[in-house]
Amino acid sequence: MKHRLSRQHVVDMCRTMLDRGYLKATEGNVSVRIPGHELYAVTPSNYDYDKMRVEDVCIVDFQGKHVPDEGGAGGLVPSIECGMHANIYRERPDVNAIVHTHQPYASALAFLRKPIPALTDEQVRFLGKEVAIIDYAPSGTGFLAKNVQKKVASGDNAFIIANHGVVAVGTDPSRAVFNMALLEKVSIAYLMALTTEAGKVYTIPAAIREIAFGKLKKDEKRIASQIVDAVEPVRVPDDEELPSVSDIPETSPEEDHGYMISEYLDVPDTMRRLKALVAQPVRGLRHDALLDTLNYFETKCRASKEITERAKKRIPGGVQHNLAFNYPFPLAIDKAEGAHLTDRDGNVYIDFLQAGGPTILGSNYGPVNEQVAAVIKESGPVTGLFHEYELKLAEIINRYMPHIEMYRSLGSGTEAVMAAVRAARAKTGKKMVIKVGGAYHGWSDTVVYGLRVPGSFRMNAKGIPWGATGRTREAFPHDLGTLKRKLIENRLRGGTAAVIVEPFGPESGTRPVPHDYNAAVRKLCTEFGALLIFDEVVTGFRTGMGGAAGYFGVTPDLTVFGKAVSGGYPMAGGVGGRADIMSVFGSGLDGKSGAHIQVGGTLSANPLSCAAGYFAIQEMARTNAPVLAGRAGDRLTRGLQRLIDKYGLPYVAYNQGSIVHLECSGVMLLDMRSPIKLLKENKARKTLMEQMGAAYAAHGIITLAGSRMYTSLADTDEVIDDALARFDQVFAQVEGV
Repeated sequence: MKHRLSRQHVVDMCRTMLDRGYLKATEGNVSVRIPGHELYAVTPSNYDYDKMRVEDVCIVDFQGKHVPDEGGAGGLVPSIECGMHANIYRERPDVNAIVHTHQPYASALAFLRKPIPALTDEQVRFLGKEVAIIDYAPSGTGFLAKNVQKKVASGDNAFIIANHGVVAVGTDPSRAVFNMALLEKVSIAYLMALTTEAGKVYTIPAAIREIAFGKLKKDEKRIASQIVDAVEPVRVPDDEELPSVSDIPETSPEEDHGYMISEYLDVPDTMRRLKALVAQPVRGLRHDALLDTLNYFETKCRASKEITERAKKRIPGGVQHNLAFNYPFPLAIDKAEGAHLTDRDGNVYIDFLQAGGPTILGSNYGPVNEQVAAVIKESGPVTGLFHEYELKLAEIINRYMPHIEMYRSLGSGTEAVMAAVRAARAKTGKKMVIKVGGAYHGWSDTVVYGLRVPGSFRMNAKGIPWGATGRTREAFPHDLGTLKRKLIENRLRGGTAAVIVEPFGPESGTRPVPHDYNAAVRKLCTEFGALLIFDEVVTGFRTGMGGAAGYFGVTPDLTVFGKAVSGGYPMAGGVGGRADIMSVFGSGLDGKSGAHIQVGGTLSANPLSCAAGYFAIQEMARTNAPVLAGRAGDRLTRGLQRLIDKYGLPYVAYNQGSIVHLECSGVMLLDMRSPIKLLKENKARKTLMEQMGAAYAAHGIITLAGSRMYTSLADTDEVIDDALARFDQVFAQVEGV
């Protein structure tokens, strides 16, 4: 049966009004807009509401035409007033529910044809400037439907139909029922006032009425824009079978493993949906749901709160890593295993953070741990001298990524970016570097530029001398024209040493790039004599054994690694590429073979990290983990799209294999091309993202900042389905659902 949720809303509204005495037997009718469709669910004609079931509720289109469906209302027909309901929904996009009743006190005013003036500011705030009288027309006729449509255009939310009954509308089902009840309350008071001292009824001051009505109109405009500015959601039929991890055949390390992406993203359509999300006002949790979320943290996460409060005395902010700064306070994790995390209070969560992406095999992967332990038992974690696993790691990287002819291990992705930029300048003799605005390439002085917000230059770069970024430029995402102009401008300044990109787009594809984008950047770099640096800190091995370079068929000059290159173990970073470029990393001080750059680190290339990376890459190849994790991402994304459609939310879910994005606020899509919008909305949209992340956590799901998820080998179909059931619970708590 289609549109079960909207049908259920109709039944629930009828039950509430029956319990409160506002409906009797079969009188009146109730409807709910079906989100994302030009349809609504409405009570059947001449049917006892006390006996009504979900499957008895009818579906009608916005022309007032009945749309029967298999398993739906059967032989029942919709209310004779369905034309009136259709006209209201067409006229008022802010209206998501309608109540038409014949309640006694308001009906008395219908017989008197007496409008209700502005008696209280509460009345005006929710019902409108006055409760107007709609001209009489026979029930169920087009004449009555047109008369109602003319009146509801005023923006008021309650009306009295002459010699008939009342109509109350609302931004959601509960608001429609509330408005109907408030109308009856006001009707009683007005009738009593009229009978007590006719002609002496006083209204509220005009100024107060205008203020209250202004608040009502602001709410209506906000809700209406969520429909007017929305795009048609991705349709996922209820009976569609979701992608399954079990569909992927087993492979051997010698086989061509494939990549995490089963079908490349439709970038223009995704960007259209993201822009529509940003065009709308934020839509987050209902107030009561937000209180429930905060209550979860206060009552169920007391040990986490206690230890992180203690930590604030010795650690800035209370945590050491940016990923741990979660609203309303950080969770302290005691156990990680596979697809799950357990906090200090014993709460278990589905882990879609996966430490920010490195644990493609899942957390605390036993087969790697056992092999690493055997190596460390012999050598210890660090020797300060050469160890065979330094070579083994470099060899296995070259095996699966032949364009990495040589590899230099370092301590982190940030260090690797610093080294790659330095190597590019040393090799080319040029100084300028171009990055894509919004991308994160670590926290070094050179590339903390245009950070997260494209066009923001140094606005997020406190504590850095001006000269440190004097030779850094940024281009807007997707904008090859701007990139070419920067390359031309830099030619006048001595040339561009390197262009650095995240191959799937800034912030792991938050602004996804077209499939041919990297090839176009490669062509520009070749034309202008600049080196192309791929930042594969997230995508290296997560995309597949050949990395993003292998997937796109584009060969960068240098590649930055991190996270996965040591399988989630510490000291995860390095840079690799063509041998002639990598020669500048040569150790020693003789300088005989050209300019060497200075990089280092006592713990870089330690046995612990190199062995962990080697064994993790072996296991990824053996298990085909990148492809399996990608299929888990497909299943999660398709399920989220189904839920978004179900609840009529403006949210956008999309994935690039095992990198899954769930945008609820679109804060990451703001940029300096619209600085006023950025200034006005950045805080509200960021707050919404944090609140949704907290709600996910309160329902047992850990995400990256409430907007990104990484799937892993540990995410079976059962784990994904469990997660989707939890997301379903959260989405049901969003305002207006």
